[in-house]
Amino acid sequence: MEHGVLVPPVYSPIPPAIHPRHEHFDRRTAAWAQEFGIGSNALREKLIGHEIGTFAARILPDGDEEVIALLADFVLWLFGVDDGHCEEGELGTDPKELVPELSRLLRIAQNPQVPMLTDDPLAAGLRDLRRRMELHGTPAQLARWVDALREYFLSVVWEASHRSKGTVPDLNDYTLMRLYDGATSVVMPLLEMGRGYELQPHERDDTAVRAAAEMAYFIITWDNDLFSYHKESRAQQWYLNVVRVLEHHHGMDPAQAMETAVAQRDRVMCLFLRLQARLSATGSPQLRQYLDSLAAFIRAAQDWGISSRRYTTPEDPADLPTAFRDTPTDDSTEPLDIPAVSWWWDTVPEGPAPAASHRGSALDGNRPAEVPHLAVPERVPAGRHRHTYA
Repeated sequence: MEHGVLVPPVYSPIPPAIHPRHEHFDRRTAAWAQEFGIGSNALREKLIGHEIGTFAARILPDGDEEVIALLADFVLWLFGVDDGHCEEGELGTDPKELVPELSRLLRIAQNPQVPMLTDDPLAAGLRDLRRRMELHGTPAQLARWVDALREYFLSVVWEASHRSKGTVPDLNDYTLMRLYDGATSVVMPLLEMGRGYELQPHERDDTAVRAAAEMAYFIITWDNDLFSYHKESRAQQWYLNVVRVLEHHHGMDPAQAMETAVAQRDRVMCLFLRLQARLSATGSPQLRQYLDSLAAFIRAAQDWGISSRRYTTPEDPADLPTAFRDTPTDDSTEPLDIPAVSWWWDTVPEGPAPAASHRGSALDGNRPAEVPHLAVPERVPAGRHRHTYA
């Protein structure tokens, strides 16, 4: 049975946190969306109801408030592109037309002064986002943001090519595409801006650090696939997520595919914890902040994913969990049989994951932890860093 598949509680050893003014960011982002007319009226109202400001407040629970607002506006803008242009718009099934449109937007991100798309609301919103990023980011961070935006645009064109033909990529291609079309990497520069640091290139470009970031992208997007499966599978249109990939190419029924996807993300979460512990032991304070940001992003996406109207779809309720597991369903140290990411396991020495004690964790024994949706984070005095696993 394709519909009504239970999404089990997923493994989440990362403690929740949220900025105490999260409702303020929801209101502020709603006003920004209205000011720039992001998407159609119907899409805009829907996006405003998804509490994207709260999502940003979870990602940066101790961040600069102006950057949290910027992050929230950017995430809403990304949904305007993804939902409006790609999933629900005509361009989403016409990669030949989608490429030039996204290329024009990329040019505006590179140079907001160019006289292009002068009457386009998404372009106007992007110009505003870029202007505000210049107030908080370094030139190198802005350059990385543009590079990540290019990766995101390339991946959604790849997805559009499948949508136009109604095809389903195999698991390896899907994994590679999903690392970028989930728009995870494109928000990373804002996480640095929000906490007032810049990770130096020799650490950022280290193979193990890059692997840690990609593991976070994988966990976030796999979780998103689990939480959005109900909404997508009932939309009466072409959709793509890991559950469907496993059904299509591996002959699984939805329940088997769901169980397999959960095991995959659990195995990667265990690997992420081991790598984070190793890198935190020897890395700079900036690297520890970066790793902490990755962990916060993972947990933020989980809490938002099971509580936002975007995925709970109250008009047709999704069977989503209200709690998280404190033990993985799969803690194997063997690499996943996915060539695009199997190299991650080479970055972590053999051996069990180190035991971690999480300050403020809601986890208790072997029972699923109830989700504290409005937990207030510990405030960090200036000059100190809050480390999840250090």
